[in-house]
Formats: sequence, C-alpha cells, structure tokens
Amino acid sequence: MDIKETLQTLSSKSFTERQDFLVKEGDWLLQQTLTHIGSTNAELRDLIYRTFIDILSDNLLSPQQLQFLFDTTTNEDFLYANIGEKFTDSVFIRSFSALLVANILTKDAEILTLNDESLQPFFKQIGRYLLLEQDTRGHIEGKGWAHSIAHGADLAAITIKHPKFDLQYAPSILHALKLTTWKDVVYINDEEERLVNIIEALLDRSYSEEAIMEWVEQVFDKFEMHLVTQGYNESFFSGRTCTLNVMKTLYFALKMNNRAPKLQNIIYGQVAKWLKLGA
Repeated sequence: MDIKETLQTLSSKSFTERQDFLVKEGDWLLQQTLTHIGSTNAELRDLIYRTFIDILSDNLLSPQQLQFLFDTTTNEDFLYANIGEKFTDSVFIRSFSALLVANILTKDAEILTLNDESLQPFFKQIGRYLLLEQDTRGHIEGKGWAHSIAHGADLAAITIKHPKFDLQYAPSILHALKLTTWKDVVYINDEEERLVNIIEALLDRSYSEEAIMEWVEQVFDKFEMHLVTQGYNESFFSGRTCTLNVMKTLYFALKMNNRAPKLQNIIYGQVAKWLKLGA
C-alpha cells in the first residue's frame, strides 16, 4: 500500500470504516506514518498530521499503540533527531514529532493511559528541546513549514497542562525559554505568541507569580552580561530585539486578560528601560 494514497483514502472514510482499518492495519499505519513524519513533501506531512489528529480525536488507538507512539516520538531518533543542526531536513522530523507528541499528551490528559515510567523522564527533560534546537526557520521554500521553535513552544505549554506534570520541572523550561531568544535570529512567524503560551500555561497551573517575576529579571540581566562579555555585537542586537518582542507580547497578553499585575509591572519597567522610553 502507498502511504500517501492510503491516508487520502482514509480521510474520506466513515468512522466505522476507519475503525475497521485501524483494527486490521493499525500497526502498519503507525510504522509508515512514523517513517515519513519528517518527509520534505509538505502535503504528505500534512496528511500524516491530520490523520493522527483524526485517530486520536476518535479514540481509534489502543493504549498499547498510544504508548508505542509516545515512546517512539520522544526518543533520540525523532524529537531529538540530529538536534543542533541548522539548515538540514532533519528539522522536519523534530518539528513534526513535537507536534505529534503535543497531541498525544493532549489526549492522554483526558484518558491518563501513558505510564509514569515514560512520562516522568520526559517531563524532567522537556526544556531540552527548545534549549538545543538551532534551526529557527519558519516556512522553507519548496518544503513547507518547519517552524520548530513554535512547535517546541506548543509542546512545552501542553506538557505543563498535563495533570501529571510536576511544577518542580518548570525551572528547566523557563531556562530554555530564556535562551530561545538568543539564537542569533529575530523571529518573524509569530513564534513570540507561541512562546508566551508557556508562561500562561504556568500561571494556569498556579505557578508562583514571584518565581516568574524573578525569571523576567534574569532574562533582562542577560543583556547586561552580554554587554560586559561581548559588547554591542550583532548577537546582542538580535537577542535584545527578540527578547523585547517576546516580553512585549507577554505584557499585552497579561494585560488584556487582567492577570498577574505584579508581573506586568516588572515587564513594563524592564521593557521601558531597554527601549529608553521616557529618557
């Protein structure tokens, strides 16, 4: 069976027909979709993603299959495949694995079937993806969206929302978020909005506002540290601009939702300082 044709046909089938197909060919389908999850063919990647959304939404996977998917996509060959590379096609494997893992966790938050032996090590190192990912490309000519930083942000936010996620792991995510704006690039594809979702997810879980305020201070301390160690170089200006963009987005997200007023004030003061407002 050709995987692309199979997915196209499957999308037009009824629920019962999809259910019957998954019973008979589910293991084959999972293996094939995983094999092609990082395809450079944007249409095939989209078909694979939409198929996973459908079968997860319709509860067509057994607990064993869901566990297999999670264990496979969170390993070094998928979520962390050649992580650290720039401008190579491996970004599609990582980025679309991140999307799939996020959707698996969303489903598991409802049914709580994934085992703790897999979940807890994943929770512990979740900040690693955003920390190590260096391919910051959004849309790639002829190959479609990579958007690995945005997808990584989505994954981090959804991970935080999982009922089994322990907030003791939040600092590692915040550390990664702090450095995500220092990858020698200024984001242009709404990555800031996706990154801000991480902070909002923490607040939704009643994470300490004071701890986030302290993190904001650390974020801006990096400006001073960079100037002392490296001076006004190109990296400083891209990092400054990118960080300010994220912080301005966070400020307005908080203000429009009338939440965390003390955090708002800290962000406003730091942004005003580094934009030289009122100077």
